[in-house]
Amino acid sequence: MNWGYLQAFLGGVNKHSTSIGKVWLSVIFIFRVMILVVAAESVWGDEQSDFVCNTLQPGCKNVCYDHYFPVSHIRLWCLQLIFVSTPALLVAMHVAYRRHEEKRLILQQDGEIAEKNLQQIKMQKIRIEGALWWTYVTSIFFRLLFEGAFMYAFYYIYNGFQMTRLVKCDAWPCPNVVDCFISRPTEKTLFTIFMVAASAICILLNVAELCFLIIKACLRHGKREKYSSYQSSLICKDKEHQQNKMNEFLVKS
Repeated sequence: MNWGYLQAFLGGVNKHSTSIGKVWLSVIFIFRVMILVVAAESVWGDEQSDFVCNTLQPGCKNVCYDHYFPVSHIRLWCLQLIFVSTPALLVAMHVAYRRHEEKRLILQQDGEIAEKNLQQIKMQKIRIEGALWWTYVTSIFFRLLFEGAFMYAFYYIYNGFQMTRLVKCDAWPCPNVVDCFISRPTEKTLFTIFMVAASAICILLNVAELCFLIIKACLRHGKREKYSSYQSSLICKDKEHQQNKMNEFLVKS
């Protein structure tokens, strides 16, 4: 699978992410995509061919393998990365829409001014506030949902994160309970734990980023409320001062 398109796509979203979001993207590509492409695929390359059962009954080996490994680890990890990265499409679409609206307004101006403003828009980093804040928070929420769902799916499908050396199978058409042996179970267990740990780190980063955005939005809202109350107090004082002057003028007259 070619991961270059995914990297190019998320790289564009990374320009408008928070610092925690940039760390999350680095973890995705260094500790998950790179490990998956470089090492994990070679470890699971012999998954079915080296699954040995002590029987010659036709079809027994395939049935037992399908029973204990209904979905390949590699394919499930690929699906997880795709689903986890997809919510970033919401942010990319929102940013593209805002850029399009800004360009449409700028093109209505004079030629030289419009050209300068277009160059500024290309270099400008869009702040995460307003409607974009809600879009960004929604994308993080879906990231957490997909990460948690896939971790639960791994645990449920494979009965834990540890690869056993020996499995016993009595599924039809096996004549009786047969012993089947998994190739390199210790190595596969280590890779599984590593990928699960990387997924857990991504979950923690998403939670931290979500908390950061919420706290930052609350502080911004508090500053606006404080500024508006300060402006209101100044207006009231100004009105009171004018009223006092008017009363003094009436008393003197």
